[in-house]
Amino acid sequence: MLEIAEKVHDETRQGEAFAPFKEEVNVYRKKFYIESYGCAMNFSDSEIIASILNKEGFGATRNFEDADLIFLNTCSIREKAEQTVRKRLTEFRKVKEARPGLLIGVLGCMAERLKSKLLEEEKLVDIVVGPDAYRSLPGLIEEAETGQKAVNVLLSRDETYADISPVRLDSNGITAFISIMRGCNNMCSFCVVPFTRGRERSRDAVSIVNEARDLFSRGFKEVTLLGQNVDSYYWVNETTNETITFARLMEMVALIDPSLRVRFSTSHPKDITGEVLHTMAKYENICNYIHLPVQSGSTRILQLMNRTYTREWYMAKVKQIKEIVPDCGISADIIAGFCTETEEDHRDTLSIMEYSQYDMSYMFFYSERPGTLAARRYTDDIPEDVKKRRLQEIVELQNRLSLESNKKDIGKTFKVLIEGNSKKNTTEWKGRSSQNKVIVFPKLNNDLKPGDYAWVKVNDCTQATLLGEII
Repeated sequence: MLEIAEKVHDETRQGEAFAPFKEEVNVYRKKFYIESYGCAMNFSDSEIIASILNKEGFGATRNFEDADLIFLNTCSIREKAEQTVRKRLTEFRKVKEARPGLLIGVLGCMAERLKSKLLEEEKLVDIVVGPDAYRSLPGLIEEAETGQKAVNVLLSRDETYADISPVRLDSNGITAFISIMRGCNNMCSFCVVPFTRGRERSRDAVSIVNEARDLFSRGFKEVTLLGQNVDSYYWVNETTNETITFARLMEMVALIDPSLRVRFSTSHPKDITGEVLHTMAKYENICNYIHLPVQSGSTRILQLMNRTYTREWYMAKVKQIKEIVPDCGISADIIAGFCTETEEDHRDTLSIMEYSQYDMSYMFFYSERPGTLAARRYTDDIPEDVKKRRLQEIVELQNRLSLESNKKDIGKTFKVLIEGNSKKNTTEWKGRSSQNKVIVFPKLNNDLKPGDYAWVKVNDCTQATLLGEII
């Protein structure tokens, strides 16, 4: 369950993805506007979509008022995410009433799950395309232009989009995502991903390394290797007969250049290996940060979730991480109020948070998703007020843990990759440490710029941010 956010308990990550380049009105015959919701994989997919559309003569625009095509790349992880998209579609439908030639499309996981409902019952969209069918977009657009409803939600066993060079949308020119695999074989009972993104398949390592090398040559200094479960990455080079595991792939990317940072997301506790951890420890440019979703601290609940590990297994994995990579930052996903959860189960979750000392977490109360194993097998029997109360207790604990974690960094010095101006003050830089912590520090009269590294001493902190100075 890949997620990106700065707020620790937002229920849905959402944002608009746009082209970083100057709009060239005369170059493209038509323009498209795209909004991306949910996980990092969706944002990465939007960049693939942009590349496909560019080759067909469509250019990106930041303003939906100027667009001939409006796309929403959607998320089905939680009900609130779908509600947000439905509201947005209703708003765009009103725009279409004033501009009959405008086409509206839904892409991604929500398209896969609600194809007929969106097209026929609610009549909110003209085009519906699933995560494995983006290559068919040009033909579907032509079909929709004739007044027909266009749909392709077929899942694939081999599509990885390895040959498509993504258009970096709304990029800072410093950090970028690289998709290394698609789909998921972990049938967690609460999750829709196996049904909306299909079975797991790994992209060939040669194309991944080439994409990372190209990004570095264009000035990017950090890449994040993306997958629903990166630790199960597996590819065999038929030319050399070499088996590429995730640890080996990570090493190949790290060896491009010592100044290219490497991150990854997401890891599954059952699959992350000692080989991965030792590779992290070996290379300074592989960031010391792991997102390790726990979901629950109760072994009984973990079994109902089909997470295939126990409380003790997870705690042993955290211990191993801290032994091999002592300064590693760790974050998690946590679900409150899963089916049959008792107060004792909830206390187990709080205690495993204390044990793991998470730097931050993505926290939610359980939202039943139609079609999942949990929806078919279990009753969603925890009252909403109990879910919200337990979630609040989890949030309050994480807030304390985050602040304590940041306070421990006061007086320490970190190598920070400058990403750009601080959101609140243009006289300050914002960057991240290897542990994925945001550090803000004053600009000095020097030649530093985004993409440069700076050594920063931490003098103070808030719950979410480290405050420092260049040394």
